[in-house]
Amino acid sequence: MHDEPAGHLPPVGDQLDEHHFPGLRRRGFLAAAGAASLGAFALTGCGGTDDTPGGDGSAGPPRRGGRLRAAFAGGGASETLDPHLTNLFADAARAKALYDKLADYDADLSAQPRLAEKWEANKTLDRWQVTLRKATFHDGRPVTAKDVLHSYRRIADPQKAFRAKASLEPIDLDASRATGERGIEFVLKRPTAEFPNVLASFGAYIVPEGATDFDKKPIGSGPFRFVSFSPGRSAVFRRNEDYWDGAPHLDELEFVIANEESARVNALLGGQVEYAHELNPTTARAHEGKGQITVIRLRGSDMQGFAMKTDRTPFDDKRVRQAFFLIADRKELIDGALSGAGVIGNDLFGKGYEYYADGLPQREQDLGRARALLKAAGAEKLKVTLDTSAVATGFTEAASIFRDQAAKAGVTIKVKTGSKDSYWSDILDGGTLCSYRSGAMPIEAHISQRLLIDSSTNATKWHHKDFDALYQRAQSTPDKADRAAVYERMQRRLYSEGGFLVWGFADSILGTARNVKGVESRAPANTLDWARFDKVWLA
Repeated sequence: MHDEPAGHLPPVGDQLDEHHFPGLRRRGFLAAAGAASLGAFALTGCGGTDDTPGGDGSAGPPRRGGRLRAAFAGGGASETLDPHLTNLFADAARAKALYDKLADYDADLSAQPRLAEKWEANKTLDRWQVTLRKATFHDGRPVTAKDVLHSYRRIADPQKAFRAKASLEPIDLDASRATGERGIEFVLKRPTAEFPNVLASFGAYIVPEGATDFDKKPIGSGPFRFVSFSPGRSAVFRRNEDYWDGAPHLDELEFVIANEESARVNALLGGQVEYAHELNPTTARAHEGKGQITVIRLRGSDMQGFAMKTDRTPFDDKRVRQAFFLIADRKELIDGALSGAGVIGNDLFGKGYEYYADGLPQREQDLGRARALLKAAGAEKLKVTLDTSAVATGFTEAASIFRDQAAKAGVTIKVKTGSKDSYWSDILDGGTLCSYRSGAMPIEAHISQRLLIDSSTNATKWHHKDFDALYQRAQSTPDKADRAAVYERMQRRLYSEGGFLVWGFADSILGTARNVKGVESRAPANTLDWARFDKVWLA
């Protein structure tokens, strides 16, 4: 975690063609079986039509002014505004308000230009020339090639665990150089056909050269300027009148931290906030179409699953992992944990995205086969702890359901509920089995950030040099069909013996006050128009 006005981008050259923008073509964001397409839902979800001309109180043109308060689950006192440390949805939304990337993902997960005005590869795909658009930081300094190179070198610091580090790995940052104030030649370690995805990587924000004080005086080039920040409580930002993509409609934007879903909903109903991120399906059904708030469903937006640590007992034996794949009753998990608000998964990330291996058989529960695999692994009376938390919709419910499913295969699961404030850092290296989820990103980005030896968020500890080599081969393959074949080979291996048990893809559900307009309803989390508060207004 992710649509269009896509930023109302000005024209660049004569046309946005594949030569200058490979990847700008619409990718096949296929509707998952049984799910509606992401673009099928208007702002009011299934309920009203208040934003349609002639409807119940037409919104009319955007209105300038006012403060919007947005409630998100947060990370406690350890929260930071350092954009290179983004991990939670709250982090990503705040970073998007303050900073820009060179590119970002559209609803179909294609890379769309942001601070980059254009990009162009050489014939061998190992050098890419990027031209920046004219943009300024909040202190009036222009955004330059030196700032971009500084930002990427900071992210790539081997002593740091910045989120986008693995995604930027193809770039030889020592050889890359500025070719002018707004020109950059990126020299790559190997041919990379989809380099624009690197520019759009989650967390790859551009900061000014020499920036250090991110929590007290952060300076970006984004649509809002910093006013104040209290970790774990709130952050206040003000309109950037000089934003290159047009000044926001809102005067001010406040992020309010409310970890409990009930607290976010009550604040929305009580008028303390106008936007509540991540409602659960029961809440959505209770309020959808009732008129008090607007419910917005981002269909199949969030991967839901369990992560098994493949480097430690008992999941260092692939037979145990295969048994767990077969223990899961995915429909029961969807119905019980998500109240049916999602579609079943098949132990692979990115259902419906480009390169997704949709030809693999849908995995079904097979307790007999699961028991046989456990017996072969010497784990007939296996006991394991499942770490979970109320940090995300359906986590604790799914853990309890899976515990009961595992008992039928002779596996004893102890569910351990951890702190919402520290859950994501706790489960990255600790434990053996945990509840897990992800917002949208291209499949190649998921691989680079989570499945390579040097990936900074490798929650399954999937460490295989031959797998890394296949990823590099896919990146370097210019022919799309040949590249797809390599990605399919990688996914077949993950399907057979990987560490992610992906049981479903959940609807991401938002709630807004009725006077909030301009919220994009087909933008999965982590994409350009998700949490796009510069395009929102109060009617």
